[in-house]
Amino acid sequence: MKIDLDDVFPDRISDETAATVAEVLAEMLMCWETHYLAQILRHNTSQHNLYDPDAPWRSLPQNPAKTSPSR
Repeated sequence: MKIDLDDVFPDRISDETAATVAEVLAEMLMCWETHYLAQILRHNTSQHNLYDPDAPWRSLPQNPAKTSPSR
């Protein structure tokens, strides 16, 4: 999905509006990360060692128990 930032962000807003929106977005991000922390960490861990360094053309087998969603 590609978002055209010119369509999303207005050119002229007040300093107060910019600060308020930034505060709301930061709060939403903290709530999102708190709620989904286990899944985020599991995904990030699963991204390590996706291939065999001695044979990079060969993928390592994935453990389905670790990659399946818990929800």
